[in-house]
Amino acid sequence: MDVKIEQTWKEALAPEFGKPYFEALVRFLHEEKAAGKVIYPPGGQIFRAFELTPLPAVKVVILGQDPYHGPGQAMGLSFSVPDGVPAPPSLRNIFKEISDDLGIQMSGRPNLEKWAREGVLLLNTALTVLAGAPASHSRIGWQEFTDEVIRTVSSRCDGVVFLLWGRYAQGKAPLIDQTRHRVLCAAHPSPLAGGAFFGCRHFSQTNAYLISRGKTPIDWQL
Repeated sequence: MDVKIEQTWKEALAPEFGKPYFEALVRFLHEEKAAGKVIYPPGGQIFRAFELTPLPAVKVVILGQDPYHGPGQAMGLSFSVPDGVPAPPSLRNIFKEISDDLGIQMSGRPNLEKWAREGVLLLNTALTVLAGAPASHSRIGWQEFTDEVIRTVSSRCDGVVFLLWGRYAQGKAPLIDQTRHRVLCAAHPSPLAGGAFFGCRHFSQTNAYLISRGKTPIDWQL
């Protein structure tokens, strides 16, 4: 099966594309679209995170759950929405923590492509969603695929920071070799967490770790 994904990822994940779960996933998406159902993000953006952050470039992984399910929001990057779309509440809280942690002024621009190009893999554990139905594609096979993505980063890269926000993301910690990487856990940035995310200082900790490994830190300012 020919999957349109960035070449370094395509080579690393090649065994997955021929597995029955992945072939069933692709069939399911084709059938849903043929039935007239609206799926986000648009087909060309499903693997956008991989396109912007090739495997050798990964320095940080920010793990989300599934794409935004409203029109014009999902763009294939966890927590990110296109320019001109209001920043969702979780992203606004992320920006507040960056400002408090690093003492920088954020523009509020919600498009996180700049981070992705600097080595931040903005990965959702499900890469598609049915319009208006959060978590609707969480059990169609994406979990198996993105678990393998996490394992691949863990085994093929060194000195990556994994930011696991909320109980769901933290459940992926066993997939990561913590002798080779840094795992930082915090509450989810959603307002539903009651502000427990604030004060985690993950952004300064991330950059300190990257510098300690001889890597260029992330410029979080947008």
